[in-house]
Parts: sequence; structure tokens; C-alpha cells
Amino acid sequence: MKLTETATTPSTMTIYRIDPELVLAWQAAHSIARGSPPPVHDRGGFRVDTHSEKEVKRWVFPELCDGLREIAQDITAPRHYLKLCGPDEELRSALPARWEVQPANYFMIAAAATVDAKPLPDGYSMELHQAGLVTRACIIAPDGDLAASGCAAETADVFIYDRIETAPDHRRKGLGIAVMTALGAARRSPASPQLLVATEDGRSLYANLGWTVLAPFAAATIPESPPIP
Repeated sequence: MKLTETATTPSTMTIYRIDPELVLAWQAAHSIARGSPPPVHDRGGFRVDTHSEKEVKRWVFPELCDGLREIAQDITAPRHYLKLCGPDEELRSALPARWEVQPANYFMIAAAATVDAKPLPDGYSMELHQAGLVTRACIIAPDGDLAASGCAAETADVFIYDRIETAPDHRRKGLGIAVMTALGAARRSPASPQLLVATEDGRSLYANLGWTVLAPFAAATIPESPPIP
């Protein structure tokens, strides 16, 4: 797989080009991690018919194309998501006004280096659960509450991390790194790319672990209508 290349337009906006097969591999593993249907090809992107409480469908596009613009014009209901491997302004340029761009995310890949595991703080314990291709890690606080958690899914093509979260009262204790390290230890194929999508806050954590940004990961949806008083 070719990972990414960039080009700069005359307007100085950087355009990111990521191998579509890498994006498809990430989305396929992401669907496994979340128990969603596998992605299917749809108008230049990859569609997942999620049908969850939050999301009816999502489309992930490796690059901006007419198919994304067509879908954006066709969809008028909320709970449909369009995602693009590119900056927010590039996605915004393709959307009717009814769509709302979501907070920034980043498509990231791990460097070859690994992070040494460190002991958990006193009183904290790690639990690992394996179910098929999915590994889940939970860190339990001294009072029994869930302090941090996350999951990973591995396919023949990629190893992805998902939903790495630390409860507010337990942050700045290295728990997020401990979850990542525990999940990474479950990886069977050292040759598979390690991928994740990070929030703005998470990007700094992963950068400190040797991860790099392949591209911004823009997302948009149509807001729910406010209830009528």
C-alpha cells in the first residue's frame, strides 16, 4: 500500500492523497471493532450502513470527488455522516449549507518504534478481553470505577485502535498510554500498519508515542432539528 502524498493548490490549501486501499482497510477493521456491517464501495467512497442510535450511514472518502458532492446533495436527513481524508475547508467546499462540519480529527499511523510498558499507578489494574479479531483493554481504578479503556481490531491488512478514552478524574496518570501499550501487545503481525483516527486533544498524546498524521480527517453531518416548544 502507498500511504500518502500531498500537494499544494494555488490557494495554499494542502490536498492529501491517501491510498484508497489503506482507507478501506482501516474502515473494514473499524467496522469489526464496532460490530458494524463491512464497508461497501459507493460512488468513489466506502459506505457503512451503520443503523445505530447515533448514525444511520457513513461514507468515508479517500479524496474529494463528484460522488461525495452527489451524496451531499441527495441527503437531507440527520444522522448521516460524510468523512473525508482532507482538511475541513476542503469538505466544506463540497457541501450544501445544511451540512455542519464536525470538530477536527486526524488519520494517523504509528512509527516502527514501540513504547515500553510502564507500571500502572498503585491500586489500578488492567483487564484484557479477546473476542475474535477484537481486543479490549480496561483499566480499573482503586474504587472499582472504569478509569480508561480502548479496543483494537486486527485484519490481514491493518491493526487499528479505537475509542481510547480516559475518565476525566483519572487523566495525566499515563493510563491512555498503558491502554495503547496493552492493545499493541496483542498485535499478531508486526508488518501490518497501525492506524487510528485521533481528536485534536488525542493527536498530541499519539505524537508523543511516535505516531504521525497521514491526513486531517474531516467529518460533517446534518444537525438534528431542535424540538418544537
